[in-house]
Amino acid sequence: MAKKSGSKLPKRKVEFTYRGKKVAELAKMSQDELAQLLPARQRRKIKRGLSKEHKKFQATIKGVELIRTHLRDMIVFPDMVGKQVEIYNGRKFERVEIMPEMIGHYLGEYSLTRSRVSHGSAGVGATRSSKFVPLK
Repeated sequence: MAKKSGSKLPKRKVEFTYRGKKVAELAKMSQDELAQLLPARQRRKIKRGLSKEHKKFQATIKGVELIRTHLRDMIVFPDMVGKQVEIYNGRKFERVEIMPEMIGHYLGEYSLTRSRVSHGSAGVGATRSSKFVPLK
């Protein structure tokens, strides 16, 4: 049976899983158990111990909906999902909502420090050929 080009089938909504575990299961895990599922760099950071600032951030985010931070190297943990964080990018704070797909990444990945550059066209006299353009 061929599909009709104009018909739209409803998309199946699948719950997000990280390495086979649902977000609720990940939130119940201890930090050491969760570290075993994370990539090597994040696993190493947790194994060596989070700094005082990172621990304070973790405690603070549990009680509030919106928090401002300079901690771009903070790992996104499952208990942060659904919260809003304003991350400093060197010039301003950018608001980011933590989604389940962000688990295991760093906050700094979602607040870019460099803006996109769009160069315009060259002006008169900028190139050799534009020197001989008649003015009228």
